Amino acid sequence: MTLKDKLAAQQIYMLLGALFITSLVVSNLIFQKFFYWHPLDIEIFGSKLFVISVGILPYPITFLITDLISEIYGKKRANQVVVAGIFASLFSVLIVYVADVVPAVNYSPINDALFTEVFGRTILAVAASMLAYLFAQFIDIHIYHFWKRLTNGKHLWLRNNFSTFLSQFVDTFSVVFLLCSFDVLPWNMFAGLLTSGFLFKVLIAICDTPFLYLGVYLFKKRFKLKDYEEIALL
Repeated sequence: MTLKDKLAAQQIYMLLGALFITSLVVSNLIFQKFFYWHPLDIEIFGSKLFVISVGILPYPITFLITDLISEIYGKKRANQVVVAGIFASLFSVLIVYVADVVPAVNYSPINDALFTEVFGRTILAVAASMLAYLFAQFIDIHIYHFWKRLTNGKHLWLRNNFSTFLSQFVDTFSVVFLLCSFDVLPWNMFAGLLTSGFLFKVLIAICDTPFLYLGVYLFKKRFKLKDYEEIALL
C-alpha cells in the first residue's frame, strides 16, 4: 500500500471514530425521552413491546462501526475507538455537570430547574451505560474476531450478527438493570424495556448487515485488500 493510500485510510479511520463517538455521546444525552415504535400492536410483560428510549436510536451505529473497523483495521484499532468513546462520554458528563452547577440568570430561556430535569440524570445514565457498554463492546469485538478466525475470513454476516446479538443483550440488560437500581427508571418497566430494547437492536443489527457488506466491499476495492487482509495504519 502506498503512503497516499495509508494517509487516506487514516483519514477514513478518524471519520469513523468521529461518527462512533458522536453516536455514543448523543445516545447518553437524549436517553430520557421514550417513544412507541409500533409496527405490531403487542404487549409483553404489561407494556407495549416497542416502547424504547430515543437513546437506542444512534446506539446500533456504534456496533456497525466497530465491526467495520474490526474487519478492515483489526482488533487493536477497534478497541482503541471504544476506549476513546468512553473517554469522550466521561468528558461530556463533566461538561454537563459544570453546566448544571453554574446558576442561570433570571432571564435565561432555560432555568436551573428545567436544565436539571433534562440533564440532571445524565451522570447516572452515563455511569450505567459506560459499565455496560465497555463490557458489551469488548465482547462484540472479541466474538467478531473469534468467528473471523474460525471461518478464515468468510461468512461476514455470521460474525457480524452473532457478535452483535450477544453484546447487545449484555448491553441492554446491564443498562436497564443499573438504571432501575439507581431509581432512574421504575422496576416494573424492567422486563418490558429489556425485551423491547434487545429485540429492536436485533432488528437493527440484521438490517445493518447489507451496509457492513457494502462498507467492506468499498474498502477492499479502494485499497485492493485481499481476504483476511487488514490495513496497518501509520
